[in-house]
Amino acid sequence: MALKIRLQRHGAKGAPIFRMVVCEHTTRRDGRFVEILGTFHPSPTGQDAKQPLRVHLDRIEHWLKIGAKPSDTALTLIKKARKGGAEKVPVAAPVEAAKA
Repeated sequence: MALKIRLQRHGAKGAPIFRMVVCEHTTRRDGRFVEILGTFHPSPTGQDAKQPLRVHLDRIEHWLKIGAKPSDTALTLIKKARKGGAEKVPVAAPVEAAKA
């Protein structure tokens, strides 16, 4: 299974929102994915105007170590995030099972 890190397009006509995802290289652009790694708003408005790029850098590093290949656009956004041009979203801690 060859994995890719690439963007999925969502949002309205003329107002796109992109998700950075990990998926198999054979899936459609907006098809099935393994994990969402972040979001990108190319023309942000409202509260997204301050941080158009939000990513989980630790999860991206994990998938790159496993062997996922980023697309050209995803690689550009990852480099931008590493330089500090993105909001780093912490990964939620796993929920412990309630002990009864």
